[in-house]
Amino acid sequence: MSNSSTAGSAVLVGGGEWTYEARADWEQRPEGYSWPEATAVAVDAEDRVYVFNRGEQPVMVFARDGRFLHSWGAGAFARPHGITIGPDGAVYCTDDLDHTVKKFSPRGELLQVLGTSGQPSDTGATSIDYRTIRHAGPPFHFPTNVAFGPDGEWYVSDGYGNARIHKFSSDGELILSWGEPGNHPGQFHVPHGIAVDRHGKVWVADRENSRIQCFTPNGDFVDQWLDIARPCQVAFDPEGNLFVAELGYRAGMWPGTVAPTPDATGGRVSIFDAHGRLLSRWGGGENPTAAGDFFAPHDICLDSRGDIYLAEVAMSAGGNRGLVPPSCHTLQKFVRRN
Repeated sequence: MSNSSTAGSAVLVGGGEWTYEARADWEQRPEGYSWPEATAVAVDAEDRVYVFNRGEQPVMVFARDGRFLHSWGAGAFARPHGITIGPDGAVYCTDDLDHTVKKFSPRGELLQVLGTSGQPSDTGATSIDYRTIRHAGPPFHFPTNVAFGPDGEWYVSDGYGNARIHKFSSDGELILSWGEPGNHPGQFHVPHGIAVDRHGKVWVADRENSRIQCFTPNGDFVDQWLDIARPCQVAFDPEGNLFVAELGYRAGMWPGTVAPTPDATGGRVSIFDAHGRLLSRWGGGENPTAAGDFFAPHDICLDSRGDIYLAEVAMSAGGNRGLVPPSCHTLQKFVRRN
C-alpha cells in the first residue's frame, strides 16, 4: 500500500480513494521568517493552519491556500512540542522543556497554564531520555500533546519524562491519571501522541513500544494496534478513520538503540479504518527529502476537506548530525484528489 507517482508536475501518494497530491512548499512565509523545524500543526474551524515551530515566531498562522496571516509566541516557550485547537477555539500548546501546557487565544493571548514552569514532576527521570524514568508521576515531566473529549475534558500525554495520561476537567482540574513505564497493556514508553474518537475512546501513540493503545475515558485498556513504526501522533476524520504519523527507524533513534531489522521502515503515514484495517500507507524514508516522503514525521492533522498537514522534526531527529540537509522539508500538505 506504499506508493507514489508523478502526474505531470504533481507528486501523488496513497492510492484509490486515498490518493493525495504532496505539496512540500505549501506555506508562504514572509521574508525573514524562518524555522529550523516545524514540530506540530493544527487546523481550526475556519481551516486556518497553526504551525508550531522552533523559530523566532513559534506560532505562524496560514490560510488553507498557504497565505501567511499572522504570527505570535516570541519568547513564550522553552521548546515548542505539540499544538491542538480546542472545542472552544483556543490554542493549546505543550512546552515540553518547560513542563507546561499553555492555553492561548487564537491571536496569542495567554489564558491559562497547567503545570509549574520549569519544574518537572518527580518520576526519577534524569533527562529527556525515557529510559531514565523510575516510576510514574503527577503532571508534568516533558509533556507532549493534548486532546479533547466530547465534554471538553483535556487529555494530556506526559511522555518523555513520565509514562502517563492525565485527564483534566474542561476548566483544567485534574480528574485522574493512568499508566506507568513498561511494554505491557496500559504501560508506556513515551506516550507521545493522543486523540479521542467519536465514541469518546482515547487513543495513545505509544511511540517507543511501536503501538497505538486504546482506552476508555477512565483509562481502562481496550485494545492495541501493532502494525506501527514508532507513532508520534494520531488523528481521526469524521468517519472514524485513523491517520498516523510514524517516525520510523531511521531518525530520532535513542543512543544505544537499533532498528528491529536492517530494512526497517523510515518515516511514513498510515491510514486505518475504525477496525484497524490498513487503508493506505506511503513514505518509508527511501528519499526523505523528496515531496511525499519523510525523514521524521512528528505531527499530523486534517482540515474540513480531508487534506492532511504533516510536520517533521527533521533537524533535531538527525539533520543536526548531517543525516539530511537543512533544506529538508519540515512541513508538507497532502491534498486529497477525489
